Amino acid sequence: MNGPAATHDEEVLGKAYDGRLMRRLLGYLRPYRLRVAGAIALLLGAALLELVGPWLTKIAIDEAIPQGDTRQLLVLASAFLGALLLTFVLEFAQTLLTTWLGQRVMFDLRREVFSRLQRLGLPFMDRNPVGRLMTRVTNDVEVLNDLFSSGVVSVFGDLFTLTAIVAAMLYLDWRLALVTFAVLPAVFFVAFLFRSRIRDAYRDIRVRLARINAFLQERLTGISVVRLFGRERETSQRFRRIDGDYLRAHLRSITYYALFFPVIEVLTAIALALIIAYGGNRVLDDALTVGVVAAFLQYARRFFRPIQDLSEKYNMLQGAMASSERIFRLLDEPLPPDAGAEADDAPEIADTSIEFRNVWFAYIRTDDGEWDWVLRDVSFRIGQGERVAVVGHTGAGKTTLASLLLRFYEPQRGQILVGGVPIERIPTRRLRDAIGLVLQDVFLFSRDIDYNIRLGRSDIDHERVRMAAHSVGADEFIDRLPRGLATPLGERGETLSVGQRQLLAFARALAFDPRVLILDEATSSVDSALEARIERAVETLMRGRTALVIAHRLSTVQSADRILVMHHGELREQGTHAELLAAGGLYARLFELQFARRVA
Repeated sequence: MNGPAATHDEEVLGKAYDGRLMRRLLGYLRPYRLRVAGAIALLLGAALLELVGPWLTKIAIDEAIPQGDTRQLLVLASAFLGALLLTFVLEFAQTLLTTWLGQRVMFDLRREVFSRLQRLGLPFMDRNPVGRLMTRVTNDVEVLNDLFSSGVVSVFGDLFTLTAIVAAMLYLDWRLALVTFAVLPAVFFVAFLFRSRIRDAYRDIRVRLARINAFLQERLTGISVVRLFGRERETSQRFRRIDGDYLRAHLRSITYYALFFPVIEVLTAIALALIIAYGGNRVLDDALTVGVVAAFLQYARRFFRPIQDLSEKYNMLQGAMASSERIFRLLDEPLPPDAGAEADDAPEIADTSIEFRNVWFAYIRTDDGEWDWVLRDVSFRIGQGERVAVVGHTGAGKTTLASLLLRFYEPQRGQILVGGVPIERIPTRRLRDAIGLVLQDVFLFSRDIDYNIRLGRSDIDHERVRMAAHSVGADEFIDRLPRGLATPLGERGETLSVGQRQLLAFARALAFDPRVLILDEATSSVDSALEARIERAVETLMRGRTALVIAHRLSTVQSADRILVMHHGELREQGTHAELLAAGGLYARLFELQFARRVA
């Protein structure tokens, strides 16, 4: 959610009503259709009760009072009180039910969006900032909650109330009804003006909220850099400007609402004045009763209230259409191949040999539409149990090999095989269960150390966690912590050093006991003593396992069975450390450069 491109989606409000989107949204109410029917019935019942009070008033004024019928007055008063109490009960039940519906739909939708996010491929994640995706799960879903809890269902009540009041007024006296409706053109004109102004204000609020979220995400993530270079004052001033824009957008929206409702009240008062003037004259001419005028006064006030509600719901609907379009665009994002396949019934991978056959891969296209190749016609084979290292300069394509093997990305050309089977025929979950990956940039969750090693796996017991930590030497610093393995970590494990985080990553890989191990610059951030300890643990781990070691420091790969040398996306050389040095090629030059830097 950084910059104009990231906030563009937040600026687009879309149409006020889109039948395709609305039908899809209403599909989320299908599991709760009986409750929806109940909510509509409660709303219709409450709308009918809106007619009772004025009608009872008419009877009391025109019949009971002139006749001095105390008993009838008592009955009418009791009926009026009963109608009020029943209206309270119906509205209370309807509010609970519609709010429950909104929360359930929001729960279902948020769970579906999160599930989809977990299954989408890394190319999608590369294109979309985290802040924007978080907005889909939080803000956009919350907008839809407002639609379901106080929009979709209650609009039926407003429309039915308007229809019922219009019918009652026309039935009582159609001439007085037409006089009352004379202010409707002005009401609709004011509502139209309000709608267009609040639409712009609503868009501004969303844009400025997106900017606040983007700014907070970036500055809080990089708070150490802000403090290191003393940019607190500048950061605070910039946040003040962004927050001020957000405040002004909200105040503008509040101003429009503050104008709209009093204007509607004024128009309502004009309608009441017309009723009194026209209806009073007709009463004086004995063409109308006082009770009818009194009923009209009450109906008129109740008539304009749903109009106010419908104006608000229009803006709510407009925001919901925009949010639903963004959510459904995410839900319709195509999944990577085999993303949803289960591996429980798939056969075990018996042979862990790995083969790349003429693999070409690019992350992006150039401006002229051609692929910007990262790998070019790469072919090699790693035998089962063989330890192979991949070296080369930064950007040579080393890490891309691991990403393709794990099916984070798919090659544009060529084929990758495990055990002689193309990996697209192996369920992705089964493939990844067989492979352990240790990266240079270790990600740790804000849980305790035990969770970060076993990642919630119930089949990895406490003893296995301790053994894995001991094997890589992580137990030495874990035992010094106040609660040992139960010590909670800060966000991304920031309470640990870089070396300690990498030790936990090794312990995690050992605890999962993979048949194939990929180390991607895994020892680059540990000191020599820790590196030696890890190397001993890795040597034990790799016995009988296929291993792919990606390294920049050549000192860590000299004992590999074979070394692959990558250069500008191509496999240039392969052989043992001694063979490559003797060949005097690219590897030998890389080795000489690194050795010369260490000596210097």
